[in-house]
Amino acid sequence: MNIQWFPGHMAKAKREVSEKLKFVDIVFELVDARLPLSSRNPLLNQILQQKPRIMLLNKADLADPKQTKQWIDYFKAQGILALAINAQENQGVKQILPLAKEALAEKIARDKARGLKPRAIRAMIIGIPNVGKSTLLNRLVGKKIAQTGNKPGVTKGQQWLKLGNELELLDTPGILWPKFDDQEIGMKLALTGAIKDQLLHLDDLTIYGLDFFARYYPGQIKARYSFADESLLGGELIMDLTKGLGFREDYERACERIIHDIRQGKLGRYTLDRAEEVSGYE
Repeated sequence: MNIQWFPGHMAKAKREVSEKLKFVDIVFELVDARLPLSSRNPLLNQILQQKPRIMLLNKADLADPKQTKQWIDYFKAQGILALAINAQENQGVKQILPLAKEALAEKIARDKARGLKPRAIRAMIIGIPNVGKSTLLNRLVGKKIAQTGNKPGVTKGQQWLKLGNELELLDTPGILWPKFDDQEIGMKLALTGAIKDQLLHLDDLTIYGLDFFARYYPGQIKARYSFADESLLGGELIMDLTKGLGFREDYERACERIIHDIRQGKLGRYTLDRAEEVSGYE
């Protein structure tokens, strides 16, 4: 898979991030808790350099809780504070500001020693499309001020939002890298809805998802589709599920249903990026 997806507004967003970075104290990097590495933009390290950051693992309600804990430990070992949240249900959101103060403790202490008047922390929220930035902004501000959508690329502009007197947030459009050299990263992103479905073959994506569950969460396919024959693999399993779902030979419809079920957590909570398989994890 070599998906080219770098529209003009995303190139512009990259420039805006670089330009606005000097105005913020800290960056909130929002990722999907189901793929904490694959949903990171590899360009960010280059853009952010040494700017303090906090990793926010959103949609934690859909992710494997054991894996989420391991990923938080992993980022901590990298010197990056991390927090699991569920912006949709406002879970963990109130912990963001205290964690930001912790990350900026040295700066706050320096400013106080210099006699500077305390001011609100200025933060930038950044992440690839469809990780829940707009939902998080709405939760932080306490009202629907940012547009949300169930598809990538809803946020187009850039705006400052205030959270009381302690936090000012700079929203930024989602940025995706120019192409996926790693086919598996593309599949992971697609399976969680970060990539438009029109950009790949649904049957390939469905096979990838079913194979993943068969390997890491055995029994979950059968738990969701009681009629499923778990001894089957790939296309044969799709054919079996299509028949069991009552779709006759409408395999595309069956694939859409299975992918939807995976994305909605109807096959159970799961994490596509496995912490124990990443170099540097102990």
